[in-house]
Amino acid sequence: MTPSSLEKQEAKLKQINQRIKAEKSKIEQNLGKQIIKASDLDYANLSNQKIKDLAQKIAMILNQESNNQL
Repeated sequence: MTPSSLEKQEAKLKQINQRIKAEKSKIEQNLGKQIIKASDLDYANLSNQKIKDLAQKIAMILNQESNNQL
């Protein structure tokens, strides 16, 4: 492969990685919004610590459900 061909492939790979990061970010934001909406939470009362606590509780529930399905 020529250097220019490798550079083109590297550029494409970087572009793909950026799109993946953008999609992950969209999913994370949408998940957070849906959890807040479904839980009827008030944005004004969501401190960083409360967000972390809620995330841990949700993760525990999901992990328990996952373990129960095995």
